[in-house]
Amino acid sequence: MYELFYWSGIQGRGEFVRLVLEETAQPYVDVGREKGDEAVAKALDGELAPYAFAPPVLRASDVVIAQTALITRWLGERHGLAPHDERGRLAAATITMTIADLVAEAHDTHHPITVEEAYEKQKGSARERARAFRENRIPKFVAYLERILEQNGNYLVGTMSYADLAAFQVVDGLDYAFPKAMAKQKIPKLRALRDRMSQRPRITTYLTSDRRLPFNETGIFRHYPELEAA
Repeated sequence: MYELFYWSGIQGRGEFVRLVLEETAQPYVDVGREKGDEAVAKALDGELAPYAFAPPVLRASDVVIAQTALITRWLGERHGLAPHDERGRLAAATITMTIADLVAEAHDTHHPITVEEAYEKQKGSARERARAFRENRIPKFVAYLERILEQNGNYLVGTMSYADLAAFQVVDGLDYAFPKAMAKQKIPKLRALRDRMSQRPRITTYLTSDRRLPFNETGIFRHYPELEAA
């Protein structure tokens, strides 16, 4: 039984881990949602403190792993959701870590100065950061994923892997946060991958369940109309 330590009210980075657990049909305890955020905070300040700086954190018996990309890699390689050869495994890890960079930049559009202050206290800087993200960074990142699919076919590393689920989640999140900017991107293969992932039976079941929280303005991907302004 896996234990996922993450906050209860948002998808956040924990969602990348949930998608892999759901696709591989692994039983898990979502600690924040089942026991409350206080239980997550207590664990992070207590028994998890030597291993993790921040959630998400995954615990499997005496194994504790932090960092989203590392957790999904470990789960994917353990449960048949990763290539068998070293070259393929490293390619999947590279793509997933690049997606993690994109997620961090998406987060910084609404918290460009500090995570300690609310968005409302840094709106001016957020507008500038969001403009650069919309105009330069989104096109660069999604074009990178599109090129990989043009080379490798239906999946990012040739066969279905945890990297494809990460791509699904980040496209979904960007569509929510920056729908106008995303509508301008010419990424037919990436969108087809997004649809393919959403139609996988276990993922469809998860997405249509109450376990899949909607995007909101307290998570990583936030839709503020003023951050989409020209």
